[in-house]
Amino acid sequence: MEMPAPDPAILSRKAHLAARLSKVLPADALITDEAETRAYECDALTAYRCPPLLAVLPRNTKEVSDVLRICHEEGVPVVPRGSGTSLAGGALPTADSVILGVARMNDVLETDYENRIIRVQTGRTNLSVSGAVEEEEFFYAPDPSSQLACAIAGNIAMNSGGAHCLKYGVTTNNLMGVTMVMMDGTVVEIGGAHLDAGGLDLLGVICGSEGQLGVVTEATLRILRKPEGARPVLIGYDSNEVAGACVSDIIKAGVLPVAIEFMDRPCIEACEAFAKAGYPMCEALLIVEVEGSPAEIDHQLGLIKEIAQSHNPVELREATDADEAARIWLGRKSAFGAMGQINDYMCLDGTIPVSSLPYVLRRIGELSQQFGLAVANVFHAGDGNMHPLILFDANKPGDLELCEEFGAEVLKLCVEVGGCLTGEHGVGIEKRDLMLHQYTADDLEAQLRVKDVFDPQWLLNPAKVFPLSVTESRRAPALAAE
Repeated sequence: MEMPAPDPAILSRKAHLAARLSKVLPADALITDEAETRAYECDALTAYRCPPLLAVLPRNTKEVSDVLRICHEEGVPVVPRGSGTSLAGGALPTADSVILGVARMNDVLETDYENRIIRVQTGRTNLSVSGAVEEEEFFYAPDPSSQLACAIAGNIAMNSGGAHCLKYGVTTNNLMGVTMVMMDGTVVEIGGAHLDAGGLDLLGVICGSEGQLGVVTEATLRILRKPEGARPVLIGYDSNEVAGACVSDIIKAGVLPVAIEFMDRPCIEACEAFAKAGYPMCEALLIVEVEGSPAEIDHQLGLIKEIAQSHNPVELREATDADEAARIWLGRKSAFGAMGQINDYMCLDGTIPVSSLPYVLRRIGELSQQFGLAVANVFHAGDGNMHPLILFDANKPGDLELCEEFGAEVLKLCVEVGGCLTGEHGVGIEKRDLMLHQYTADDLEAQLRVKDVFDPQWLLNPAKVFPLSVTESRRAPALAAE
């Protein structure tokens, strides 16, 4: 099949932009070859792809500032990109955009153990932040499942959490300050190595803003002393609803585990086949971990096991050593990869009140029957951050669309029970058209005005977060004013 000829106007624009960028970037930081830019055509939401105009890989804040200044002057949209692990299409480019990847910006800039902070470039991976301080018995608490690969930049953009966020909070609870570059190239410092900076809480606005307001190049993060010890317990039940009720009772009892993770039978079977973790074949599995001194651990696990027993578990297993604890977690940490070996799937991300877990799990099962698509549930049950995995066949016409319709109903359900559309994956393109289901027009207008202030031309991360019709109503006047 003969490919259409490239648009001469686009080629001319690309050449002009590349010439300007080449003056402020090293040669290896500018990617213009069409085949090479295809590496950036999607993120982990692989159902949608679009090669960018070109890509840049700066190594410091100065280079980021120069890139944004030039793109601002040229009116070229910019899509910030961390490691490309976004499951919501948060780093999906548009055909006229520049991908600005921060992967080469991975240095540790400062470590202050006395004040318990570390300052890093935001291309550094999540797990390597803990790796930089582990010899001094410190760690960085947020631990998304993709922590081996995901970048701090993306964690800040999506306000990522992880299995241990029940006790330690998500990114916003561990972020002290940022260096951010505005779309016009202006560099600003927000927050810093102290709590509660005076004035407006701009750091709270930046964290979770999905690259809509600026490009965060450096971050000051809170690091914590490693706990004296930790121990998980594995609890199996014969129904999802009973497992959900157990989680609700643990939280109501005032016990604060470091993590409560949930898996249902389809996920259990996939994880066991993949990781050989020794999981029981039951309908629902909980992993509950506590930490502290041996006496604290024994006390907390005693209370948790008492609550678990009241719901008649089919299995209750406490880790007896580090090896068994590692095996318990191995299956859970392998869940997404294990499911990927079975089928194509879409990973959702909605948050609900913990007390609604039994009802929501029942409704997801009913929706699964209604849409004729299997679903596996694996999620952070302690804070109600759900990650249903809807299985579909990407090669079957109409299956993706059916999957998306199913997913939209699940996310609407989360909102209807008092939750929200996202806990840590962000809105991206996946949920942008559902924003009006959660927010009133006035609520959305307030968010749009913030975007107007930070990015008046609406050039940063286009076509994300807000419904396209709303975005265009903002973007058109901005273009007319240029």
